Amino acid sequence: MRPSSGSTTPSLFSLHAARLLAVVALVALLGACSMFGTKGNTIDTMPLEPLYNRSHSFLEAGNYSGAARAFQRLIARFPSGPYSEQAQLELAYAQYKDNQPDEALSTINRFIKTYPANKHVDYAYYLRGLINFDRTSGFFERITKRTGGMTRRDQGYNLQAFDDFSELSRRFPDSAYTADARQRMIYLRNLLAQYEINVAEFYLQRKAYIASADRSQYVIEHYQQAPQTGDALAILARSYLALDRTKLAEQTRDVLALNYPDHPYLSDPKWPHAPSLLRKMIPFSGHH
Repeated sequence: MRPSSGSTTPSLFSLHAARLLAVVALVALLGACSMFGTKGNTIDTMPLEPLYNRSHSFLEAGNYSGAARAFQRLIARFPSGPYSEQAQLELAYAQYKDNQPDEALSTINRFIKTYPANKHVDYAYYLRGLINFDRTSGFFERITKRTGGMTRRDQGYNLQAFDDFSELSRRFPDSAYTADARQRMIYLRNLLAQYEINVAEFYLQRKAYIASADRSQYVIEHYQQAPQTGDALAILARSYLALDRTKLAEQTRDVLALNYPDHPYLSDPKWPHAPSLLRKMIPFSGHH
């Protein structure tokens, strides 16, 4: 019997469309499986080498959060062996690039402690230095916006990065990373010296002469090769004069004239006229 005109039986066209939609959905599902891996091909079940390759491919593609997750899973599933060691090193790098310095530092410290004889441990020391080096990015903002809060506590990451690079240079003088580390040490040394000069100028302008003398003396004693030593001698001379220590002021000025004959203080006894918070602060031009 032919259906009546009001029948709800689907037409041949609608049945064909339904089948077509089902095929499209199946193709999409298969595509998703190939993209994310089938049940037998996920980071939870994938064999070691393919899992490492996938994790590393995330890292190379700049997917640092994905790389970190994949490396963490690899380490959890395969906690020992050369792949695990390499995965921990690359995990630290992925966390560093993903702006997770605390996690990266924890990972790299664990790697150094666990695998001190690893052939890439020199890079681990270098990476630890980079992590702390890049944590100093807020330094300029701190010294320009919170002048009253200048203390050595603000230099913590600078000092730690300097120590990290110093340890790399001492332990691995022939490492491929040592030359760059030494350049960063010079930059950090000058940065630390300039920080002390900034604080010394701050105290000098506020007539806290004992404090300004203390800070400038600190630069002279600890950063002798830094270009800021001349400024430290000048501030120290001015501080001694203000404290009525005339003989010490004259001796300090003579040392300044002998070592820095072109220093502006020698022709302008009132130098510096105002704190120059960013004097000589040249951004580091090295690369990671």
